[in-house]
Amino acid sequence: MSYLGDTNILSSLAKRQSSQYAEVRRALTALRSRGEKLCLVPQNLIEFWAIATRPVTANGLGLNVTKALHEIRKFKRYFYLYDDVPGIFAEWENLVFKHQVSGKNVHDARLVAAMLAHGITHLLTFNVKDFKRFHEIIVVDPPNIK
Repeated sequence: MSYLGDTNILSSLAKRQSSQYAEVRRALTALRSRGEKLCLVPQNLIEFWAIATRPVTANGLGLNVTKALHEIRKFKRYFYLYDDVPGIFAEWENLVFKHQVSGKNVHDARLVAAMLAHGITHLLTFNVKDFKRFHEIIVVDPPNIK
């Protein structure tokens, strides 16, 4: 099986003092030891960049550009990075209409669209409720990885 790491997984990895850091490391280690494929899509890295370079006072990580790039390079070594492909937009268009997605949730729909275009079956995220509507994928909370 393949697992896409949601952007909140990346943010937790980059913020070692985060209460979620140990949980994410444990879950990823367990998945990797079982031979599961851990992956990302470009949108994950774009969203991470926005969070990483945003000030802490604005709910960001407060990293400078050099440190943010360093984190992204680490992620690209640890996770398999799928490229964007033309079929993602058609999948996204179908999902937003089918599930009546609007507002900022369209970004979540695009992650799901990328998953479908690449045959990625599972999403590892702390925001399980944000993805409940998408029955096309299996959404997994890191604490539930055994």
